[in-house]
Amino acid sequence: MRDNPTEVIVGGVVLAAAIGFFVYASQATGFGQASGGGYTLQANFRSAEGVAVGTDIRLAGVSIGAVSGLQLNPETYRAETLMSIEAGVRIPDDSSVAVATEGLLGGTYVEIIPGGSWEYFAQGDLIEDTQGAISIVQLLVKFAAGGTEDDVGAATP
Repeated sequence: MRDNPTEVIVGGVVLAAAIGFFVYASQATGFGQASGGGYTLQANFRSAEGVAVGTDIRLAGVSIGAVSGLQLNPETYRAETLMSIEAGVRIPDDSSVAVATEGLLGGTYVEIIPGGSWEYFAQGDLIEDTQGAISIVQLLVKFAAGGTEDDVGAATP
């Protein structure tokens, strides 16, 4: 067989694209990142719809960690979440956390809304001020059924 220079170039481009996709996927999922450099916080949500292990934790729109554990508490029926936060990111102890989405069809992430305290969360602390996921489908059904604004607010305590 003889080597065609065009085939070699196209093969190189395909290989470079495959490597690029692999690097992007590993960074997006947190694969290969060191887990020993941060600390863990806890939060309990009424609804953690769309949240899974690996979901981004964001502060001011910047990714500062990922969800490292998620389970249902059978006694309280709340989603208990473990969040791994990067070392060096200090979060005030009066901060709140909410499950948010990127637009109507976007992905889900966990947003930390910082408070104004001079004290900070430490390893293993529980963030008590939480807001669960708001179901867009439930809001649309209430709107289509002619529900009032008070009815929608009552559906998402």
